[in-house]
Amino acid sequence: MIIDREGPVPPYRQIADDLRRKIEDGTIPPGRRIPSIVEMEQTYQVARDTLRKATQVLKDEGLVETVTGMGIFVVNRANS
Repeated sequence: MIIDREGPVPPYRQIADDLRRKIEDGTIPPGRRIPSIVEMEQTYQVARDTLRKATQVLKDEGLVETVTGMGIFVVNRANS
C-alpha cells in the first residue's frame, strides 16, 4: 500500500483503513497478531507515532487489543 501524503485523509487513517480491510477480509484473522510497529514502519514508511495513532483507531473501534509482551491482536468478536 502506498500512503497518499498529498490527499485529504491523514496517513494514520489510511493505515487504519488498510489494516481494517485486512481484518475484515480475513487476511489477519481473529486471534492473530497484526504486524508489529517495526514491521509496519518498513511496510508503510511512516513514523512510529503515525502507526501508534493508526492502531489506536482500531483499538477504539474494538477490532484489536494489546496483549502485554506479545503485541496487538485481532479481537475474536464471536467471544466478545
